[in-house]
Amino acid sequence: MKIKLTTSLVAGALLCATTWAQAQQPAAAGDPKEAHKKIAMCEGCHGIPGYKTAYPEVYHVPMLGGQSAAYISNALHAYKAGQRKHPSMRGIAASLSDKDIADLAAYYSTTTGAHK
Repeated sequence: MKIKLTTSLVAGALLCATTWAQAQQPAAAGDPKEAHKKIAMCEGCHGIPGYKTAYPEVYHVPMLGGQSAAYISNALHAYKAGQRKHPSMRGIAASLSDKDIADLAAYYSTTTGAHK
């Protein structure tokens, strides 16, 4: 029992360390010009100043312009992995490739408004 418990603890610690190391990696460089082909799905909600969604609960939709690329990338990856719960965002993020996410993050980090 002691060996199994120790093995489980070591395996768990390695998994946590690997996950932490991956989370500390900088966001992949994206191309803001390529994002123009992909922003339509974002702008329907995030491009409307003061917009609130009523599904699954009333939620203030944040503006994306001016957010850091790392924040946007991390958020989209978290939705894609199911670590964030908003169903619409989980569905949208699931459809994005890593390159799509990098491009969107690069685009929104270089804009100051809702959309440009």
